[in-house]
Amino acid sequence: MDTVRFDTARQRPAAMPSEIRLAFEHPSERSIATASGGPLDRISLRDHLVEVEIGAFQAERGTTQRICFNVVVEVAPLPADLDDDVDRILSYDKVTEAIAYELAAERLNLLETLAERVAERVLLEPQAIRCFVRVEKLDRGPGALGVEIVRSKDQVTHTVDEGEVPHPRLMYLSNEAIDSDNLTGWIDQMECRQRPLILCVGAHPLAVPQTGHKMTQRRIDLLAIEQNAWRLAAKDHRCVVVATRTELDWAMKNGQICVWAPSKIVLDAVDGPSAAPAEAVALASWFAATFEAGEMIVIGADLPADPQVPLRAVDMEQTTL
Repeated sequence: MDTVRFDTARQRPAAMPSEIRLAFEHPSERSIATASGGPLDRISLRDHLVEVEIGAFQAERGTTQRICFNVVVEVAPLPADLDDDVDRILSYDKVTEAIAYELAAERLNLLETLAERVAERVLLEPQAIRCFVRVEKLDRGPGALGVEIVRSKDQVTHTVDEGEVPHPRLMYLSNEAIDSDNLTGWIDQMECRQRPLILCVGAHPLAVPQTGHKMTQRRIDLLAIEQNAWRLAAKDHRCVVVATRTELDWAMKNGQICVWAPSKIVLDAVDGPSAAPAEAVALASWFAATFEAGEMIVIGADLPADPQVPLRAVDMEQTTL
């Protein structure tokens, strides 16, 4: 694997070694300079600008910035009988679609992660052999700050999952339900229904600090939910607190009962929930919709006015779900 970080705001020396010079050229120059074996064709995307929320710093949250993509894809030479058929080539649209897909999937902190995912998605195309991706932030300094990577098809670890979407069942538990003697029985019944089970909770019953500031209050309220998730996990050894989509995907495939810790998924969502953390059932309903849940059972709490998935209320005294 090969990665180059650069800052084009820095002055370059008059005579630069070829490796440094190539780092500042368009990726197509690096592709040519590092070519080996037989001849390859190249398609390129230059100066593709998008505005997106990205970045690890707090100042980069809640605002968009301009990101510039330059991508070169090496492909096998076109067949002699191409017949001007667009369906037989790697279309430029596949490159821009790969960028759009990864930007829409979740909010990212690192350009390195974004570049890696774009390259992997492009290399899933049958014609693609090697992919150069340069991503630059244009608004974080006097120049462009970015990263450039090169990946080949044999380095791709991601594959398209053709399997069935799991459509998990979600169960929302009020604080009264968490403390109920029926808790273990409810989980037993849901665990036996041959679908992944994800448990959701609201804030813990203790007083939550109030800041009077929307963004900081949102984080505090989300953390209160996460503290309650750990409280629930302590009551049943089968329950594991999970925070990322990767963890949830693995858990659903491996029969693990999850308790959702919402901060990362909520804060990183491109199309985030309209419900505030204090509206815990509505927030859980949004989460259920993102995972295409088949059903969500709500124990000991009122149903929201506009649920995004089928909901079913269960009374605290009801022992059979």
